[in-house]
Amino acid sequence: MSKFLGAVEEKRIFTDKSTGSNVDREGLNLLKVKVEDGDVLLVTKLDRLGRDTSDMIQLIKEFDQLGVSVRFLDDGISTEGHMGKMIVTILSAVADAERQRILERTNEGRQEAKAKGVKFGRKRTIDRKKLIAFYQEGKRPKEIAEAMSIGRSTVYKLLGETEKSSN
Repeated sequence: MSKFLGAVEEKRIFTDKSTGSNVDREGLNLLKVKVEDGDVLLVTKLDRLGRDTSDMIQLIKEFDQLGVSVRFLDDGISTEGHMGKMIVTILSAVADAERQRILERTNEGRQEAKAKGVKFGRKRTIDRKKLIAFYQEGKRPKEIAEAMSIGRSTVYKLLGETEKSSN
């Protein structure tokens, strides 16, 4: 990509730090406003532009209506001409299928980990023994919540969990 940047003015370079899986990105939104008829949009990879196949096609259509073509540097393809648009559509479908496979593998791995007893989420930080001790002393949930600087609903939830586990 760097060989192209020398010929492009700095103010004409748009970047995003967020993922291509989100179409509401600051850099992309600014780019849509700034492009002009005859511009060529240089994108590093096909999957960096849109979230999925339909988003890619929609973005390419938007740019095409503005008279802007899109070149994907790593893939060596462009939306210029009918064949280019067809290739981009096919490749974006392939990229979308790969993204779906990654999600499926991630979910399968998560389910396997849960089956093996791995706990997800942040570790609990509330001292349950202290909460139960307050309750056994006869303090009301509101008093416990104030003493422990937690919400009353949290007190009820933890007391409910304690009752369930003792049954």
